[in-house]
Amino acid sequence: MSVFEAPDFAEHDIVQFCRDARSDLSAIIAVHDRALGPGAGGCRMWPYPSGAAALRDVLRLSRGMSYKNAMAGLPLGGGKSVIIGDPATDKTPALFRALGRFIDGLGGAYIGAEDVGVTPEDMAQVASQTSYVAGLNKGAHASGDPSPLTAYGVFRGIEAAAAHRLGRNDLEGLRVAVQGVGHVGYYLCQKLAEAGAELVVADVDAAALARVRDEFSAQLVAPQDILAAPVDVLAPCAMGAVLDEQTIARLQAVIVSGSANNQLAAPRHGAALRARGILYAPDYVINAGGIINAADEMLGRSYDRGKVLVQVSAIYDTLRDVFERAEAEQRPTNMVADAMARQRLAEAQRRKYGTPARFPKVA
Repeated sequence: MSVFEAPDFAEHDIVQFCRDARSDLSAIIAVHDRALGPGAGGCRMWPYPSGAAALRDVLRLSRGMSYKNAMAGLPLGGGKSVIIGDPATDKTPALFRALGRFIDGLGGAYIGAEDVGVTPEDMAQVASQTSYVAGLNKGAHASGDPSPLTAYGVFRGIEAAAAHRLGRNDLEGLRVAVQGVGHVGYYLCQKLAEAGAELVVADVDAAALARVRDEFSAQLVAPQDILAAPVDVLAPCAMGAVLDEQTIARLQAVIVSGSANNQLAAPRHGAALRARGILYAPDYVINAGGIINAADEMLGRSYDRGKVLVQVSAIYDTLRDVFERAEAEQRPTNMVADAMARQRLAEAQRRKYGTPARFPKVA
């Protein structure tokens, strides 16, 4: 099967396989759609079990970035890059410099930034080879670590979900299970604790768990138990595909609102959540804070944190619109958000190309 027949291909503009033997880089860059602007999205490093698994992830993630940027109202298309390797043991400066050369070769079709397993320091190595990079700590337009802004957007999304599903105007006493307390998860716990929420957390990193326990009085549970914890809100903030037939049947939360990409194992699982009366905040809508934070840097504009905070806070209003449309149409929230994003992309393609592309529906 070629990449064109891959189930997640979804009419991508560019899929580039990158191999540099000197640095041992094996990576894939995917650009889904550029009608709104250059493909923009983070670089992820993960020990994928196979090249096929890496391809599936990068295709799903880059399509999600197209939808995310469209729903956030950004003049950016969707893109993503993945490096096959363990970020704990396989990182070298040469590896990231090699990735930078591949990104530069695309001539601005893709702009990268940090994602899971990658730091601003890693991206500085990428930036030594190309200007098509964001999320840096230094420079005229540097926006820095996007994690706090991503977490703020998720926090605002949880507020929107609590208002819609529970009729709550605050989070005081609400029990929230956070799966994954790394960069984004930690900052989300901080915001939730400040709002008076009770935290239940899980992670494979003992030090990260101890930190949120000590700082926010969080209850610790085993990773295999977090999805079924007796809570009001489940916030998946680790890897994706955690919601399937088996896990959805075990959920006790009435709201799922977290930062992880591609939380649904398949789009049909949005209907399974709705059937159980669980309100789902589509991941690419709620977790857009990071790309909103980096957008000015990607577009070569001066970084204005005050403006960014206003834009990220508007995730609340975008989600309320999704929730209300889903309720009025009696459809799953992920399907409603997808339709809204696809309409915006089609309109942008019509303006730019005259005829919109056909995006295959994902079952």
